[in-house]
Amino acid sequence: MKKLRYFLETALLETVAWILPKVPRSLLMALSRGAGTLAFYLDRRGRQTALENLRCALGDRYDDAGRRRIAKGSYQTFARTFLDLFWSAKLTKETWQPFFDIHIPQPQIEERVRETGGVWVTPHFGNFELISMVWGYRGFPFTVVAQDFKNEALTRLFRRLREHSGHTIIPQENAMLKLVKTLKRKGHAGLLTDLNIVPGKAAAAIRCFGLWTCVPTLHVELAKRLGLSIITGVCRPLPNGRYEARLFEVIEPRPEDDTREIAQRVWDDFESVIREHPEGWLWMYKHWRYTPHPKGAGRDPDYPFYSNPSPSFREMLPERLRAPIPR
Repeated sequence: MKKLRYFLETALLETVAWILPKVPRSLLMALSRGAGTLAFYLDRRGRQTALENLRCALGDRYDDAGRRRIAKGSYQTFARTFLDLFWSAKLTKETWQPFFDIHIPQPQIEERVRETGGVWVTPHFGNFELISMVWGYRGFPFTVVAQDFKNEALTRLFRRLREHSGHTIIPQENAMLKLVKTLKRKGHAGLLTDLNIVPGKAAAAIRCFGLWTCVPTLHVELAKRLGLSIITGVCRPLPNGRYEARLFEVIEPRPEDDTREIAQRVWDDFESVIREHPEGWLWMYKHWRYTPHPKGAGRDPDYPFYSNPSPSFREMLPERLRAPIPR
């Protein structure tokens, strides 16, 4: 039964991968809006998580109707990201430019990083797939860590799509070692930094919309260890089917710098654009699984309903920072 399911889902997605590059851009945008809207209404659990995240993160800035509008827009953005990954197979090094506006505040960023290699980071905002692809076309082939599917045929399909502009996709197993080897050869790593992970040595507690969350620090540790730059950027979808790819800054952490502070600085770049365009972020993801409050203290209404106290997470904060932060 499992083999049949794998065969059917592979056949379906291979068909989608063949059809979508042939679809007019306007039709693809309509499909994205329709698929996102349908998912918003059908995905009850994800919708509840998104609305709760918006309540906790943005407070009274939006009423219930405003939060629902943003949550639906988030689903539509994610649907567009997914469909555009398949559509982007039609792009080449010579044909991608009409679909993107590129904003680089410091033109020397690319020149410097081209010579040294670097760690490129983005959150689950806008089209996090295509911003990576764009810089591949610009001569920066990334090594990207991606989770394998249980269906090996799907892993091969998505690897083919993501490697289209020259990238190398690697599995999570031994990823740290492979990334170090790549960066030592003056290569480039592409990482998503807004995952909520289990508290531990590879994580840091940072403030995200005024709430504490636990994020990976791999990007910071790689840069500190190898003396490389962290380049932050996002790819914001535009209403006309185009994208705005924007770099924010180059961060050059020193070995003695505090890892948590650098991770916070990276996030602050992203939070500023999410506040401005909230529908671009993946609100249906559980961004705040842990709270820094002691067990038995009762549920904190400032945190989402799915959040739970974690002694390990609490220990990651200095004593003076363990109280909730007013927003």
